Amino acid sequence: MLKSIAQTIDDYRSCKIDKPTPEHVNRWVNQFSRNVQLHILNEIDHVFKRMYFSRKKVANFLYGLVNTAALVGTDPRSFWKKTHFLNIQDRGKSQKMMLEMFDQVLRKHCGIGINQCEDSPVAYVYLDDAVFTGNRVKQDIKKWVEADAPANAKIHVVTILQSTLGRWYAEKEIRKEAEAVQKNIDIKWWHEIELENRRLYRNASSVLWPVSIPDDPDVKTYVEQEEKYPFKPRMPLGRSTNDIFSSEQGRQLLEREMLVAGIKIRSFYPNPKPILRPLGFGPFGLGFGATVFTFHNCPNNCPLAFWWGDPDADSGHHLSKWYPLLPRKTYPSGNTADAPF
Repeated sequence: MLKSIAQTIDDYRSCKIDKPTPEHVNRWVNQFSRNVQLHILNEIDHVFKRMYFSRKKVANFLYGLVNTAALVGTDPRSFWKKTHFLNIQDRGKSQKMMLEMFDQVLRKHCGIGINQCEDSPVAYVYLDDAVFTGNRVKQDIKKWVEADAPANAKIHVVTILQSTLGRWYAEKEIRKEAEAVQKNIDIKWWHEIELENRRLYRNASSVLWPVSIPDDPDVKTYVEQEEKYPFKPRMPLGRSTNDIFSSEQGRQLLEREMLVAGIKIRSFYPNPKPILRPLGFGPFGLGFGATVFTFHNCPNNCPLAFWWGDPDADSGHHLSKWYPLLPRKTYPSGNTADAPF
């Protein structure tokens, strides 16, 4: 099982960090109670095989995008030649990475690059890997709408994954900005995977959303102190909409163990910021709870136990107190706790 997991994440941040090995996975899982380690590995193995997007998987998504009839019609080359690709991401490098990969795909299939758009484009494309909280795409496109967007524009937001709440929030804020500057912005959203994460639909959610609070004093204290966004449990209805988890039992195990570990990680800070939620950066509750990972980086919207910590930190430094499975590349500020996706 250790070998299987290591093989699945084999290209994670390739050439930037050491290649994952069974020993690496074992060191990470040994931080959990011995009686649950095998169960955690079993569930992680299942989740990663579905939700870890290797470079090959991302490339397949982009190959499919080139000829998506609902988007490009019957003449893909003509559509892409009249499309302007936005390269406006303020923080992070995921958009640059996606654009570089799509440029190669587009040249192979249509004989043009992403920078060969004709004058007066008929559409704009914002390409990225995912929309989680919606905060990043909202900030990027709002600035573009205010400063550079024409009076009338159609923009396609294309990502591998989108959360229902993040998409709703981002579109609401972008439309509000467009009205403020008196511009007509038509937004279309395109994705391969949709994550349900609205509180009203939490029972059918496809993120880690616990059904109860574990019998752990530190977790109970954290939940009791959360007044603005009190915990709302999920009622189990079976498999998630995307068949992410092996079973309801496996999902609940992961929810419980990631929550307890996340609370432990928060305790390494004297005064942790509210956004540093145990199940990942997010605006409410116990955290976003994403279980989606790419070869490029691990989103901070995933549980802290996956990515928090620094294997190279000096002994005694708070970042040395947890060994990450997927060490996260942070922004130039160097903070492990960055703005959410």
